[in-house]
Amino acid sequence: MKKGLRRATITDARITKSQCPAGARPTRIGCMETRTLIARYHTGFDAVVASLDGITAEELDRTIPGEWSARQIVHHLADSETRSFLRLRQVLAEEVARIDAYDENLWAKQSWYGAPIDLSLAVLRAVREATGQLIETLSEEQWLRSGTHSESGPFGATTWLEWYSDHPHAHADQILRARQGYPES
Repeated sequence: MKKGLRRATITDARITKSQCPAGARPTRIGCMETRTLIARYHTGFDAVVASLDGITAEELDRTIPGEWSARQIVHHLADSETRSFLRLRQVLAEEVARIDAYDENLWAKQSWYGAPIDLSLAVLRAVREATGQLIETLSEEQWLRSGTHSESGPFGATTWLEWYSDHPHAHADQILRARQGYPES
């Protein structure tokens, strides 16, 4: 995971569950109810597109030490969202879902991360829309389903939502910083 990006989980939240109102859970972005997280999930693609608005060829490949370029971020988002698409479905379908981690920094060094971003944006949009439709239909029982992540341990549908509701937003902010040449503040 790139510097400055943390997964939103109850264990690393700055606030505790007891500080949240009934029905809400602590996440990296505050006390959030499932509906609020779902709403944030639905706006992720648009946040990325907005961060790329008017980007120049030079800005697309500008890097800050220790960070990815905007181009690499877009390709990472396509890869990550594709894995996200599969992870949620594993948790929902498999009796004992095992969710495997991957080395995203290794992937970012691969030749395909230098390709034009149009197809990766299309992948990001498609998988996010498909999963957005799915999460709107989940029952309470489905939200409670769980598996195990190879690095993080227990990983259920609610953990999935906490991780991925903010993921593109955090990377949209990273794109803006990269475009401006500013490290994380």
